[in-house]
Amino acid sequence: MVERVPVLIVGAGPVGLALAGDLGWRGVRSVLVERRDGSVFQPKMDMVGIRSMEFCRRWGIVDEVESAGYNRGYVQDNAWVADLNSFEFGREEFPAPRDEKCPPQSPQHRERCPQNFFDPVLTGFAGRSGLSDIRYRTELISFTDHGDGVTATLRSVEDGRTYEVEADYLVGADGGASTVRTALGIEMAGEGTLTYTTNAIFRCDNLERLHDKKPAYRYIFIGPEGTWATLVAINGRDQWRFSLIGDGEHREATEEELRQAIVRAVGHDFDFEILSILPWVRQQLVAESYRRGRVFIAGDAAHLTSPTGGFGMNTGLLDIVNLSWKLVACLQGWGGDVLLDSYEIEQRPVAERNVGEASDNLRRMLNPRLSRPDPVIFDPSDMSKAAVDARNQFGDEYTAMMSREWHSIGIHLGYLYEGSPVVVPDGTPAPELEVSRYVQTARPGSRAPHIWLDKAQTQSVLDEFGLGFVLLRFDDRAVTGPLESAAVAMSVPLRRVDINNPEAAELYERALVLVRPDGQVAWRGDAIEGAVDTLTQVAGRTAPASATSPVCA
Repeated sequence: MVERVPVLIVGAGPVGLALAGDLGWRGVRSVLVERRDGSVFQPKMDMVGIRSMEFCRRWGIVDEVESAGYNRGYVQDNAWVADLNSFEFGREEFPAPRDEKCPPQSPQHRERCPQNFFDPVLTGFAGRSGLSDIRYRTELISFTDHGDGVTATLRSVEDGRTYEVEADYLVGADGGASTVRTALGIEMAGEGTLTYTTNAIFRCDNLERLHDKKPAYRYIFIGPEGTWATLVAINGRDQWRFSLIGDGEHREATEEELRQAIVRAVGHDFDFEILSILPWVRQQLVAESYRRGRVFIAGDAAHLTSPTGGFGMNTGLLDIVNLSWKLVACLQGWGGDVLLDSYEIEQRPVAERNVGEASDNLRRMLNPRLSRPDPVIFDPSDMSKAAVDARNQFGDEYTAMMSREWHSIGIHLGYLYEGSPVVVPDGTPAPELEVSRYVQTARPGSRAPHIWLDKAQTQSVLDEFGLGFVLLRFDDRAVTGPLESAAVAMSVPLRRVDINNPEAAELYERALVLVRPDGQVAWRGDAIEGAVDTLTQVAGRTAPASATSPVCA
């Protein structure tokens, strides 16, 4: 007998694991297959962004993320230096994660949790519901979309056994070389090669004692040839990720070259152990489509970006939070096919913006390769006023240029689902998309704004969102019966939340605001007109619906 499952997920990185977890949290079974054994050879991400942490708050795993293993007492400074025992040109200071304050726009702040820590947290989350079957050492061989379902052939890497699984939907979260995307024939658009880089994870106890610089999460090394390497604290203790940044020519550094480069970066010989080496290529690519029938792609399978800015995995989590509730809506019978179309319409522009911003960050970081700073700034024997002035000027200019990467709340929270077919516009103009600044808005298509609902600042309005639509009512005179009755008739999950908070009412600007399960504003107004039509649109149904109207194809 062929096994059946609502959703088959391919790829158990953070994006696939989060999708399995979110589906289980919503009461839907999934099978997640991964060719690897689940161990993380090299952590490809280390920052869980502010929006992703809001999702972790929703899922109830913030404590697990914070206690996963990173040293939360380690500062998050970024510094640019000639080497760790030579000149420091500039620094952007940030507090340690345990000391960082939440900004006014969110109940959370970013968190350091490298993939080797974050994946186990998400694995635990996915397993919590008992609805996610994670199968490591299992690979996807092929699949066929029959129109009413997908049949996939899987193979056990351990014993070679092949078998079939039938799923309502298949999601490829299987990375940049995605088997699913390739099988669908979806092309990637953008720059295929930004730089060839080689990473080395090395262990060294008390590296801070071997140099005269203040601790930093990330060091950028600049020499006469320009920016040539970076060093990142992987666990805030004894493990570091060193990246030797090449150019557009394909080349992989040897272990001996990496050792010499690490010694150059520190400024003198020292004892260290290289744990792993990974050559990779920075790319700026976005898939031309996110969907073919009942098959979808998400995360790196849909967009590849330079890590400068920390947008990659966080954009991937945004993908699956957008997609998950829409799949569930169709599986439960109240969502229409337009809802599934809206996934690409909403998320692809977000990826294009984020991927482009990351590439711009890379160009700013590598700018000294083009500008070729005055060699005098690297000469330790020249402490003349002219040399000191040149170092200061170079450092000030580089610090100002790099600031945009370190302050990017507008990327993480300020995305818009403009032109979405499942968002009801209210006629107000779209706010300007900014990077370092973010002004909350409840305009349809935007993330619903955060505001604390209690003086102790423990309950955010964001805590109300997640499992269904939420109708926020800020004026108890506003009539909500027609929308609530329509939701019952159409089997659309909806609950009303009355908020008696003048500050919240001013922030949301309307008496009634309808928020989607992913926390995005779907509609707002001072009175409900055409309740059935409104729900028909936000649920992705193509025609006025009844409880028995046709749904997803």
